[in-house]
Amino acid sequence: MNIDNKDLNLLRVFHVVYQERNASRAAERLALSQPALSHKLAKLRHEMGDPLFVRAPRGLTPTPRAHELAPQVQALVGDIEAFYHRSEGSDFLARHERLHIFTTDYLEQSLLPGLLPRLRAQAPGVTLITHNTRGQLPREELEKGSCDLAIAGFFDELPDTLRQQRLFSEDFVVLASRHNPRLNGKLGLNEFLECEHLLTTLTGDLHGRVDRALEARGLRRRVAAGLSSFLAPTRLIRDTAFLLTCLRSVAEEAAQRDPDLQIHPLPIDLPWVEVKQIWHERTDADPLRRWVRQQIQKVASRSKPTIPT
Repeated sequence: MNIDNKDLNLLRVFHVVYQERNASRAAERLALSQPALSHKLAKLRHEMGDPLFVRAPRGLTPTPRAHELAPQVQALVGDIEAFYHRSEGSDFLARHERLHIFTTDYLEQSLLPGLLPRLRAQAPGVTLITHNTRGQLPREELEKGSCDLAIAGFFDELPDTLRQQRLFSEDFVVLASRHNPRLNGKLGLNEFLECEHLLTTLTGDLHGRVDRALEARGLRRRVAAGLSSFLAPTRLIRDTAFLLTCLRSVAEEAAQRDPDLQIHPLPIDLPWVEVKQIWHERTDADPLRRWVRQQIQKVASRSKPTIPT
């Protein structure tokens, strides 16, 4: 078959429509008007001899033929994008792009003060946008391209299409008021169980790492409140009998800000948290995104604790 009379741009159209399953979102990503997208879809259907996408109550539904073609088209589009990314050389830092990072408020506070100055100085055309992970791996967003990086300490069992890099590891401590009437300056397991606790829950689940470790020993703690932030609970401890089990850097920042707060060792053993950055394989070779990942790794490696050997 001669490809001279084929419009290879239609492969990109197919790829985006298959990912979005929605004509409006696909047109926006492709920078096309709705009529222009409809025209290209008509050409694509004619070339493939199949409807490919049919209207459904919530968008577009791929046909069996579209599902069959999708893996091949994704590979082709990925190879073409990688080719052009590699050919751009050092000019990639002059690109004007938006990069979307899904993470937590804790990691925004930890990484952005060091990352943003680097971006403004070396890649001023890059606009960074962060989104809350809500306690979940944004797999669909990574696959669709609406997420460039996901950074957190709770991503496990990743699919083969995702890449990962460990940034740092951190242990848990307990944050308490110096005037907590139940502690008298010390925090053992008995005092830990006598107090009420605040915790961070991004999903609404109040049964976290601490609770599972206690449950394994036949013990329970009393949770007074679960909050959807890693940072906000540190501001609720002052002059109370509440305890907050949190990552060491969160506790240290809070204790520096408020002299009423005191850090205690956690009286139970918990594994250290490994914070990782996750990205999709199709952006692995993109020089701009690779450079941003390198900058994040450099920022994260500075003044962060590591697991003792």
